[in-house]
Amino acid sequence: MVAVPSFPEGQIESLARVLGNCGSGTDISRVLKDRGLVDNSGESTKWRRLYSVFLQSQKANRCANQIIDFIAAFLTPGRFVGRSAEFDSRRQELNAILAFSGLEYGADGRFRTVTAAKTLDEAERRLRTIRSKFQGRRLHPEVLKYCRTELMQDNYFHAVFEATKGLAQRLRDMSGVQADGAVLVDRVFALERPLLAMSALQTETEKLEHKGFAALLKGCFAAIRNPLAHEPKILWEGEDDAADYLSLISLLHRKLDECVATGLRAVP
Repeated sequence: MVAVPSFPEGQIESLARVLGNCGSGTDISRVLKDRGLVDNSGESTKWRRLYSVFLQSQKANRCANQIIDFIAAFLTPGRFVGRSAEFDSRRQELNAILAFSGLEYGADGRFRTVTAAKTLDEAERRLRTIRSKFQGRRLHPEVLKYCRTELMQDNYFHAVFEATKGLAQRLRDMSGVQADGAVLVDRVFALERPLLAMSALQTETEKLEHKGFAALLKGCFAAIRNPLAHEPKILWEGEDDAADYLSLISLLHRKLDECVATGLRAVP
């Protein structure tokens, strides 16, 4: 592993305070021992123990590698199964501190280099990621099926892109129509010869709902996927909208759950 430059003392204290709230004293002792870190601090407070151990390690090794190694082992995603919101909250707290050193701890449990923050405001802005906007929202499993990796890497540009591609693929799987975009939707939800239907299509209300759902699908492809496919990532400013996009795609998948096959065959 490449040597990680030493952290300032104040930064080590901040890291120790956050990590001290992430587990019990027994948890800390176990991970310290497992990572080869000796606790001779004599302290009983969790964060003070970590602060002392981190300072001693950095002084002995002239780098912050053992601190980084401890964080990865102590804050491993596997320890937070069923507590994803807590994991994400702690991870973001750490990232606001690590931002000054040009480091970021990803949702996949790996460290990455990023542009170092120069001001407190800049570091705190990085706390307000799109993940916080997912609170209270349940994404459909079909959304995660196609963009789980991108979300784990906080790659929201490609997460939205892959999710819309996944929506089209599900339509193809359900209908057998090998087309894309508006053409795919028109063939699958043609009012005169639908391959999938949300209802019996007997009343005017049912027909309007069917047509409206088809319009939503086509709008999703036209407004989300097509612009992303033709626009360089560096110019995209859609991070603030990505949570809403993924929620929309999730809604469309839930509506597809309610659709039934009519038994008609696709027209070539």
